[in-house]
Amino acid sequence: MNIDKAVFRFAGSVILISLLLAWLHSPWWFALTAFVGLNMLQASFTGICPVAILLKKFGMKHGAAFCGDASTE
Repeated sequence: MNIDKAVFRFAGSVILISLLLAWLHSPWWFALTAFVGLNMLQASFTGICPVAILLKKFGMKHGAAFCGDASTE
């Protein structure tokens, strides 16, 4: 698995978990859903993703989305 797949799996999991928690416990959990969405949006413009940075530090190999190479656009 590469960083790209791991980031998408992490973001999707957090979104689904926060939606479930909002449905079962409190609508305030929608704030977590919004945070993940905003982070994904800013990462699409800046190429900076905190989860991708952490995974890279742990030695996971990168894919095309978070390799820092602007020539892939």
